[in-house]
Amino acid sequence: MRFMRHTGVFMQQTQLYLFASGVLESQKHYFTLGRGKGEPFNVPVPFYLVRHAQGTVLLDTGNSEKICSHPREHWGDAVDAYYPRMKHSEYVVSQLATLGVRPEEITHILLSHMHLDHAGGIHSFPSARILVQKKEYAWAFDAENTQKNAYINDDLTQNKPEQWQQIEGELDLFGDGSVCAFPTPGHTPGHQSFLIRLPHEGARILTGDACYTTENLVDDIPPGLVWNAEASQKSMQNIRHLAETSKAEIIVGHDPEAWSHCKHAPDFYC
Repeated sequence: MRFMRHTGVFMQQTQLYLFASGVLESQKHYFTLGRGKGEPFNVPVPFYLVRHAQGTVLLDTGNSEKICSHPREHWGDAVDAYYPRMKHSEYVVSQLATLGVRPEEITHILLSHMHLDHAGGIHSFPSARILVQKKEYAWAFDAENTQKNAYINDDLTQNKPEQWQQIEGELDLFGDGSVCAFPTPGHTPGHQSFLIRLPHEGARILTGDACYTTENLVDDIPPGLVWNAEASQKSMQNIRHLAETSKAEIIVGHDPEAWSHCKHAPDFYC
């Protein structure tokens, strides 16, 4: 990976904050490709904030505020498998306000992918540059998309066209190795995960939905919703390899047990 060849000089102000925009009430087999059929499984819906000397970055934006009062109207039949529970105070804008961060201060949004629980809040950030893999952007609006229920056009079409930046391959956002994205296809064709290097507490890999749970990662089980299972397993192998070579801690996408052991905002990693 190109961004592995970093200078070793990171911005000393870099901070990583973890948030959850409510939970999804679901069943385990939707997350572990058939394991745990019918077992209740309520999962966090993470998004992340990175404060850096060169910008203030959101990694995903969680659920739309509309699901607080009208989940089926906004998400349709998706609520039959993943029922969202979120308070207005848990919406991305409300949570950032607790840190004194205003929407116009967000300079960049890096989307792991454009599913409904990851891109639900992008319209609230009119000044941000939205970076997504080119394959993901194409898939979101493809008439042949087999995951169409997971993409909400109303969430994805309110930003100005010039806000969007489609990228291909790896990204080192600030050129110092501190905020990096790398392709992890499988869950979707254009999924990407993130490597965040911190000056004092080391590196963190944020998998997004490349692997929902620690069980996915350890047992090499693709997510329950998967575009290509073989590509998913390859991406998890790459994540494990990057974690080893970067000495990075892995934070998976939707694991209630693992999430309970993380630092949550207003606390942060630095």
